[in-house]
Amino acid sequence: MKTIKGPAIFLAQFAADAAPHNSLAGIARWAAGHGYTGVQVPSWDKRLFDLPLAAESRTYCDEVQGVLREAGLTLTELSTHLQGQLVAVHPAYDPAYDGFAAPEVRGNPAARQAWAVEQMRLAARASANLGLTAHATFSGALAWPFLYPWPQRPAGLVEEAFDELARRWTPILDAFDAAGVDVGFEIHPGEDLHDGITFEMFLDRVRGHPRCSILYDPSHFLLQQLDYLSFIDIYHERIRLFHAKDAEFRPSGRQGVYGGYQPWAERAGRFRSLGDGQVDFGAVFSKLTQHGFDGWAVLEWECCLKDSEQGAAEGAAFIRRHIINVAARAFDDFAASGVDQATNRTLLGLA
Repeated sequence: MKTIKGPAIFLAQFAADAAPHNSLAGIARWAAGHGYTGVQVPSWDKRLFDLPLAAESRTYCDEVQGVLREAGLTLTELSTHLQGQLVAVHPAYDPAYDGFAAPEVRGNPAARQAWAVEQMRLAARASANLGLTAHATFSGALAWPFLYPWPQRPAGLVEEAFDELARRWTPILDAFDAAGVDVGFEIHPGEDLHDGITFEMFLDRVRGHPRCSILYDPSHFLLQQLDYLSFIDIYHERIRLFHAKDAEFRPSGRQGVYGGYQPWAERAGRFRSLGDGQVDFGAVFSKLTQHGFDGWAVLEWECCLKDSEQGAAEGAAFIRRHIINVAARAFDDFAASGVDQATNRTLLGLA
């Protein structure tokens, strides 16, 4: 067993145009001031990070690491959630997702997809230049509009969608393999990889690729009413990243998992600030520790009620309380009898 690292914080929800959140140095000092020791950086936000430059320049990467080190922080991973989403987009979502892409490829799905693939390749090289071993992203989705089978899905529709998803991602996974970096897909509704079964379907099609990994976030499983603890038991060998994010699910006679098209504050299932929801983080940290997870516990703050500053301020202490310092010796060592093999055989009646 190993001790989980942390607390860390995903900066995507906190970057802004005003200081201190509009520069890497400023937001690093802010995060350290709240007690965080690591940061996960959104690679698309040029206020904080220059992805193409990081892919080409180790000098720039050294500067990034220096800025964080000066604040007492470690870079945990880069994130390409927005770019990964664009690797596979169903046409129904074209207008909604165009804003994730560079202006020059908007309105052109083929160019946008090619841009997203190149962004992923840049992220592989940048991660290697930064000395990172894991990466956070989304899979994108081709089959999501057909999640609930009414009218009945045509035979082979889902299979073709996953075949195509694997065709698009295999070269990207190969690029990350060459860089020595694991790709952690956040298992997330809205992505084709949204639960354990869909991850298995994808993993099978990429032939068990060694870099195909999981970003574990229990909040998304609680909202699906999926057993988020058993998930760790089943998939722990593929879990490389961990978002500590909370949620609650309170169904009524009027709505359930699907939420009735209501805004977040009115949904039966909603994200909450860390510690305010229903996720059993004591059990989550125990399970991850039991299975030898030695990555970072990264706060991802999303809440429809609490202010982000309060959520960030409370999150570091919450994670720190839940990290289990792995025992160096067995709790019952004091009662060890110190007998040898001969005595053991005598005890078993074999002498």
